[in-house]
Amino acid sequence: MALRDVLLSVAQTPHRLRRRALVTWTPAQELNEVRDRSGARMARRLEWYDLVGLGVGGMLGAGVFVTTGRVARDTAGPAVFASYVVAGVSALLSSFCYAEFAVRVPVAGGAFSYLRVTFGEFVGFFGGANILMEYVLSNAAVARSFTDYLASTCGVTEPNAWRVEVEAIAKGYNALDFPAVALILLLTACLCYSTKESSTLNMVLTAFHLLFFAFIIVAGFWNGSARNMVTPGGLAPYGVRGVLDGAAVVYFSYIGYDSASTMAEEIRDPARALPVGIAGSVLIVSALYCLMSVALCVMLPYTEITESAPFSSAFRDKAGWRWASNVVGAGASIGIVASLLVAMLGQARYLCVIARARLVPAWLAKVHPSTGTPMNATIFLGLCTASIALFTELQIVFEMISIGTLLAFYLVANALIYHRYAKVGATRPLHVLLFLLLLTLSSVGFSLSRRIDGKWRWGMALFGAMSVAVVAIFHCTAQQGAAGPPSEWTVPLMPWPAAASVFLNVFLMTTLKMRSFQRFGIWSLVITIFYVCYGVHSTYTAEENEIVNAMIHDANADILS
Repeated sequence: MALRDVLLSVAQTPHRLRRRALVTWTPAQELNEVRDRSGARMARRLEWYDLVGLGVGGMLGAGVFVTTGRVARDTAGPAVFASYVVAGVSALLSSFCYAEFAVRVPVAGGAFSYLRVTFGEFVGFFGGANILMEYVLSNAAVARSFTDYLASTCGVTEPNAWRVEVEAIAKGYNALDFPAVALILLLTACLCYSTKESSTLNMVLTAFHLLFFAFIIVAGFWNGSARNMVTPGGLAPYGVRGVLDGAAVVYFSYIGYDSASTMAEEIRDPARALPVGIAGSVLIVSALYCLMSVALCVMLPYTEITESAPFSSAFRDKAGWRWASNVVGAGASIGIVASLLVAMLGQARYLCVIARARLVPAWLAKVHPSTGTPMNATIFLGLCTASIALFTELQIVFEMISIGTLLAFYLVANALIYHRYAKVGATRPLHVLLFLLLLTLSSVGFSLSRRIDGKWRWGMALFGAMSVAVVAIFHCTAQQGAAGPPSEWTVPLMPWPAAASVFLNVFLMTTLKMRSFQRFGIWSLVITIFYVCYGVHSTYTAEENEIVNAMIHDANADILS
């Protein structure tokens, strides 16, 4: 591009932002015109049970083996199971919102597509970029955890024994994890080959993984003591605040159901399979997470739980059960592979659809004609994930995980309410936006009141009652949008489930540490700058070209006629 064109584009940035930032697409456009930009289409080869398997496989390995030990020891104590309950309820409500959108807009873009058809291009890009960040970071964290459990399977107890430490690199980034990199690259190659075969591999891995879960739960309860749940310090030594803070940390364990929604283009019967696959997998995994966390805490007092491979360590430290440590290490390793497989499947489809929208380079949107997979996006994100997993320790990665996911799920819940009542229904948009603003402000007030001790307890009651009143008034005054054809699945009892999702996501975000918000702020600035410098110009130029091409086509048609 010539320097003159660059300067002209920079000068027109404000005008282009006004034209593009709030532009929305219809579901029909997403399903046809936008999807066609990938060239070949993704093959529809998946059934509802594939989706359940992908959802369960995507969630099981990520959370319980990576965060449970840390949260039990440092944040929630033996009540870590309650943290999983809170996070699970929030994830279930969010999954309902995702399921309805996935049925209405069955494309691979997940939150990006749902937000773009509702709130416009910039909000969609902002939400989609945050989900992508969460995917890459959580996959890197899970891959590094794989090294810990694989070493435990072989009887190695030193956390960094299979990593290469380089003194010349800053601490926290100097333990190079080559096994994690090898795993990511292997799975990247598998995902480039075929989605159906990847789903079959996931089903096999998940079946073995569930057997290991059953072994850990039964053996843990058999070998443990209920006394460890209350000694020392009681069931919740860090109080209710610790349980809620723990819920925000373990929430990233549920990102796998989001992966299931990105498979919408590859499912034979989206209207039936998506609600079953998304919500069903969340329910199954929530129950297993709770049982696993209780099994861990009955085996050892929470003060003795280790950060690295906590389940293997718990069995290894119990007399007569050292052999089980190797079994648990093998089972955890299999579960982590399944989790990574599904998460990497989802992240590539997010990037593919963002590229279809021309917000990132278009070559990332290409679907390979013979494999039916977004190969370019899969390879690019695989390399990004491998790079982070090679250098970055878990603690640094954990500080960025959850906040982007919570924000994206918060936006999707708001989008569902707006789509139902303003875009599809007859209720005025300003009325809906005012409701969403009041709901968010009352949720923030409740959440901040909880963090202030003493006299501010009354604030929780005040803002909690205000949140309920705002939803009740809106429910009574707003006109429900058209639910769509009878064959489509919709969230029942609206707007209450979506409003509860908004409330819980705001609540969990406020429990995160300040460093999470600082790093999130930096990432948000990067997203915004990228959109202003590249995304808005790319989409604006493409739109102009399409208009010109359409005019030329019409002129030629008139001449020929």
